[in-house]
Amino acid sequence: MYKIDIDNTIAQQPFDGLQIEKLAKTESMEILSISLAKDAIFPKHTSPKDAHLVVLEGSIDFHIENQSVTLLPQQHFGFSKEVEHWVKALADAKFLIIR
Repeated sequence: MYKIDIDNTIAQQPFDGLQIEKLAKTESMEILSISLAKDAIFPKHTSPKDAHLVVLEGSIDFHIENQSVTLLPQQHFGFSKEVEHWVKALADAKFLIIR
């Protein structure tokens, strides 16, 4: 019988400033769970790979190349590697980075 492992990392991740948890990593892909408390900032950084951001709950402003986009639950945004960006939580928020 196939063993099924349920992981509750996302549900248990607190809203306490910026929290980052690695959910999965293979040679070709990585999934990060990000938790940002309201008004917290994920400071300027770049991604080593093209990435996709999926909002699970809350709302965020995603800032990239002098543009800002507000993202809400169940919205998705893709962005290119090595482009500087930063994120601010408009409400307690959780989102996934898939790269």
